[in-house]
Amino acid sequence: MPHGSRNDLTRIDPRDPFVIDTRTLGRRPGSMRKDSYTVPAPADLGVEMVGVPEGADVELDIRLEAVLEGVLITGTARAALSGECARCLDPLTSSIEVEFQELYVYDDTRSGENAEDDERRLEGDLIDLEPVVRDAMVLALPLSPLCRDDCPGLCSDCGVRLADAEPDHHHDAVDPRWAALQGMLDQRQEDQEG
Repeated sequence: MPHGSRNDLTRIDPRDPFVIDTRTLGRRPGSMRKDSYTVPAPADLGVEMVGVPEGADVELDIRLEAVLEGVLITGTARAALSGECARCLDPLTSSIEVEFQELYVYDDTRSGENAEDDERRLEGDLIDLEPVVRDAMVLALPLSPLCRDDCPGLCSDCGVRLADAEPDHHHDAVDPRWAALQGMLDQRQEDQEG
């Protein structure tokens, strides 16, 4: 795949709530700015069983620091979670708080041979925080969320919630390989009684 120029990057929409304008920070190493704001959660911010509902509030507390190569962002993201228990499938709600740190490199530095493919870059004076926040939150989510640590789950035979079932809940399961013999035994007992 041929390498395109840095101008081939997708342009950042400055109206996007996750986009930060760093113009007031300037390119003076050592200058710093702190911000706190709330943005709506993007779609698909989660894993299969739990996530942040689309449009829910994501609270961001960030610190932007100008460094020689670019802008270092350190922050915390908080949001409400909703999903379902991996064992009993009951709805659950919770919250998540994650920390993140990322260096956004000025678009006119580290060019050519020294550029790294996975580095994040400023586009002009703009930074898009959504990928960093998404990565931090999704990686912190449990793959198998539970409504409580000792959730017993569902009965594998009838599907009833074991937390609601009687303490002696069980099913007499006959191994299907022996079912024909069980039928013959039942027939023999009927013949002997009759």
